[in-house]
Amino acid sequence: MQQITPIILCGGSGSRLWPLSRKSYPKQFVPLVGDKTLFQNSATRLTGKQFKNPVIVTNSDYRFIVNEQLQEIGIEPGAILIEPEGRNTAPAILAAALFEYQINPDAILVVAPSDHIINDVNAFQLAIDEAYKVAQDGQLVTFGIKPTHPETGFGYLELSKISTAQAVPLKAFVEKPDLSNAKKMFQSENFLWNSGIFLFQARDIIEAFKKYSPSDLDAVNLSLKNSINDLGFCRLNLTDWVKTENISIDYAIMEKSDNLSVVPFSAGWSDLGGWDAVWRENVSNADGVNTSNNVTAIGCENSLIRSEDESIEVVGIGLKNIITVAMKDAVLVADISKSQDVKKAVDILKEKKASQATQFPKDHRPWGWFESLTIDENFQVKKIHVHPGASLSLQSHKYRAEHWIVVSGVAEVTIDEEVKLVSENQSVYIPLGAIHRMRNPGEKPMELIEVQTGTYFGEDDIFRYDDIYSRS
Repeated sequence: MQQITPIILCGGSGSRLWPLSRKSYPKQFVPLVGDKTLFQNSATRLTGKQFKNPVIVTNSDYRFIVNEQLQEIGIEPGAILIEPEGRNTAPAILAAALFEYQINPDAILVVAPSDHIINDVNAFQLAIDEAYKVAQDGQLVTFGIKPTHPETGFGYLELSKISTAQAVPLKAFVEKPDLSNAKKMFQSENFLWNSGIFLFQARDIIEAFKKYSPSDLDAVNLSLKNSINDLGFCRLNLTDWVKTENISIDYAIMEKSDNLSVVPFSAGWSDLGGWDAVWRENVSNADGVNTSNNVTAIGCENSLIRSEDESIEVVGIGLKNIITVAMKDAVLVADISKSQDVKKAVDILKEKKASQATQFPKDHRPWGWFESLTIDENFQVKKIHVHPGASLSLQSHKYRAEHWIVVSGVAEVTIDEEVKLVSENQSVYIPLGAIHRMRNPGEKPMELIEVQTGTYFGEDDIFRYDDIYSRS
């Protein structure tokens, strides 16, 4: 059996799991169920003898998070492709297929989102083996999930005949139904949830684009041809990329193709499309209550109560069918049946220009992260975490001076012409306008408290002279 190349799509910014999932740090990078993030679990279940190193398709904002989280679980990517602009799944999948086809014209690909749960990995890999057989004959294979309840938030696949494990021809795609039709399809045995996972030969999906979407094929081909290597990432060319249609692979190709097969499987799958799904996937007590650390639940039923900050203690009393998610800067309280309306709330917050709509409290950067602890008219206090061996840019500020107090590890600090080491419990002052940099020369993370004083504290008050991450 030829090794399969996993293509993991990692560019989404879902808002239905707000406030924990936000545009700056979406749900795939969060440990919603278990200790690993959804992205790490997606990569882990596509490792082993039958798989090559994964190709990741993401965007510029997430590229260093992707790299960091893969390193944490010991997985080396085959490549990380950077979309210069989000254009839905069709261009992303095509770019990965063309990239792999250049390396191996006989490549077989399994395409998977990075934010799904699959509890039974062995069952999933057996389904991949079944899909591999028919993909060898030129079929484009999708994976269908046996429904566990009537669901209006998923698309469905209608099978040409009933099957429990073997690949069968696909009869039709079905859009997200209303509750009445969802109940009918749940009772039928020839309707499955559309998982959004695919397996095919690279040449076959490229041929499908040639037939059904030739303009997108031309644009993505040029974008890949004109791509650049950026710190080890393959950055696709923007000018060509924006000529592609913003469309899903289902609409662009799958619904038009006549060589589609479906492999059914039951493996504890969920796309975690709302907090109600997170509640179902986590272990609850006898009253159906699921809690995180720093939560006290008294007389509650069928509820999800989470504290996402160790400094916040959440107490629920007499809650029934309620979702409560508390973070340092935002709290969600909702009826569990209204989980899909969280997206509407985020849209309203965007209209109000509330930073909580899109910005995560921790701002992740290639060198680590920072978190604003307090901000006032004349000062701001941040906690800064720098990875081992990482370095911030050589920079200066026009409107603020800074005090750095190292609380863990050692910082190598550059101020104009002076370079010195600053250890735990030591501090250093950076005058307004001084050219400065901090680096972690150690093998453990370094943390410091930064106190900024001045008249303006925006991130755009940074003039960079040198940056190892090629930021302007």
